[in-house]
Amino acid sequence: MSENARGCSDGSCTRESCAGCEHSKESMLEQLNQYSSIKNVIGIVSGKGGVGKSFVTAMLAVLLNRKGYRVGILDADITGPSIPRMFGITGKASANEFGLLPELTVNNIKIMSVNLLLDKEDSPVVWRGPILAGTVKQFWTDVVWEELDYLFIDMPPGTGDVPLTVFQSIPLDGIVIVSSPQDLVSMIVKKAYNMAKLMNIPILGYVENMSYVKCPDCGKEIPIFGESKLGEIASETGVDILGRIPIDPVLASLVDKGEFERFSCDYLSGAADHIEKMYESKV
Repeated sequence: MSENARGCSDGSCTRESCAGCEHSKESMLEQLNQYSSIKNVIGIVSGKGGVGKSFVTAMLAVLLNRKGYRVGILDADITGPSIPRMFGITGKASANEFGLLPELTVNNIKIMSVNLLLDKEDSPVVWRGPILAGTVKQFWTDVVWEELDYLFIDMPPGTGDVPLTVFQSIPLDGIVIVSSPQDLVSMIVKKAYNMAKLMNIPILGYVENMSYVKCPDCGKEIPIFGESKLGEIASETGVDILGRIPIDPVLASLVDKGEFERFSCDYLSGAADHIEKMYESKV
């Protein structure tokens, strides 16, 4: 019987399933590439797709990079990778005798994504769960990240096999949960929250995307997806709201052009400051 099947082998955990306990978590961690050193690893998660998780990942990475930190993005959304396109990266990842080499953005953010390994960026990734999970592990063990202050992991949506693999295999220092205003998402946010608590992963805060659209004529903020429920969830769970991002055509245009690093808004500046403050002793 495996260690996780029924409690820890040393008897320190008596739960029916100890997949989230510290003993189990430590035993399942993968070794970072030996030519890499990463001080802080932060996952960006959501309970469902389509809420802007990659968008938040990219924005936080750019903001920390602007503060002078060495930053990388591990695109763990293997079947729906979008990070390279946002940064205008069209080349393919190379390798040397030490491992895979990440691509660099204009401002030297390091990127690794499955789309950097495919012949064509629109080729479908038709893989089963174990291969998807194994690929994410390889982005941790086989990529030569070198020295990083922050590695942001753009997680796949949901609470299934690949997110579980990341939670168990990579030593996350914390996660940010991304949501949108719809009432349905309230339930989904709690699923992501409860998974993180089950796995003993610190929750840094919530970010709400698509919170409103601003009228270009009068400046009024219009909540086109309805009134936000995130405040209620934050109060109930005791987790801070780190920022709210509106629907912004300027940002959408930069994404389409692959020029996301040029954004000038401050929607998540407070979130970047919060992350910097939390981990300032480690950088």
